[in-house]
Amino acid sequence: MSAAYIYDALRSPRGRAKSTGALHSVTPQELLRQLYAALCTRTALRPEQVGDVILGCATQHAEQAGNIARHSTLYAGWPTSIPGMTINRFCSSGIDAVALAALKVEAGQAETVIAGGVEMMSRVPMLSDEARVFKDPAFAAQCQMLMMGNGADLIASLHGVTREQADAVALASQQRAANAQVEGYFRSVIPIDISDGGQCKADECVRGATTAEQLASMEPAFAKIGAAGVDTFQLQHHPEVEKITHIHTAGNSPAMADGAALVLVANGDYGTTSGCAPRARIVASNTVAADPTQVLSGCVEATQALMKNQGLEASDVDLFEIHEAFAAVSILAMQRLNITDEKLNVNGGVIALGHPMGATGAVMLGTLLDELERRGLQRGIVAAAGAAGTGSALLIERA
Repeated sequence: MSAAYIYDALRSPRGRAKSTGALHSVTPQELLRQLYAALCTRTALRPEQVGDVILGCATQHAEQAGNIARHSTLYAGWPTSIPGMTINRFCSSGIDAVALAALKVEAGQAETVIAGGVEMMSRVPMLSDEARVFKDPAFAAQCQMLMMGNGADLIASLHGVTREQADAVALASQQRAANAQVEGYFRSVIPIDISDGGQCKADECVRGATTAEQLASMEPAFAKIGAAGVDTFQLQHHPEVEKITHIHTAGNSPAMADGAALVLVANGDYGTTSGCAPRARIVASNTVAADPTQVLSGCVEATQALMKNQGLEASDVDLFEIHEAFAAVSILAMQRLNITDEKLNVNGGVIALGHPMGATGAVMLGTLLDELERRGLQRGIVAAAGAAGTGSALLIERA
């Protein structure tokens, strides 16, 4: 089997998921078109060399429906011979897209695959596809499909995570992200032309001036839906918990965002013929399904399983990018995986930077690779939670 390498990883800035957001005027197709062009410029890739395109997208509705991985390349004027596949594992979709690309390359099915994701949440809002599992409470309970925030509050209740600890994670995320912006650490960001003739050049969601006092003043965001029956449902599945402690607020939860990311995955022959050196090798990937009532714990369990399969301890991994899917998940990751704070989400996470759901995993991969290179380090893991307890993780080593 061939090895799968990452030749480049790039992304748009993340805009606020509002009608006033910096990227709101850009369609998802146009956003991808600009990233496709940038990828070709940065790697000397010719479109006719692309064997497949695999993109994550969580809300495949309206502008994002109709297999956007396929029709976005046609919109960009690329050859009609390029296949495309759009996948949905919610927030881990971008990681899963890269993992599938690696499998295709390793199996010899394609020499080069573009993977990544897109989510324009200001134009195609979360839940606008009106899935029954999120609209019909009785049906949702039968399918064990709960909202992410309630899962995060259950994780906090199970593991004794306090509001103060959750707010501290959020504050650190904001401070680290703001510092990384000032220092220019996000080298994977590509400026995006917008309709008024200007450009969006930087992540818009970061609130570097956030204070601990501001975070402490915010009301719990998921207590009301918990009282409507979700708490009772979770407690039935976890009798060891006396009550659900609602600690997550708008301040220590992911910020909804617009954005897209692309990763060029190819075999070693591509590097030889193109003259483009690979930046990293994809060593292994893993996907798990954990407790659906916790919703978000899968990213931690996927990382744990991946490390066990590879015979690794936390000390063997230089940096971790683990989906900051609510603050309690980051604390659970540190507790269960023995990860030090100095190795986890060192330039902030989606609480500060924003969470364009289908793209986030690929965005995080680019952030991880940039930071490994900046620090001269070798090995990193990126992981994200999906929904209903699923999670995916990817291990890379610099080439």
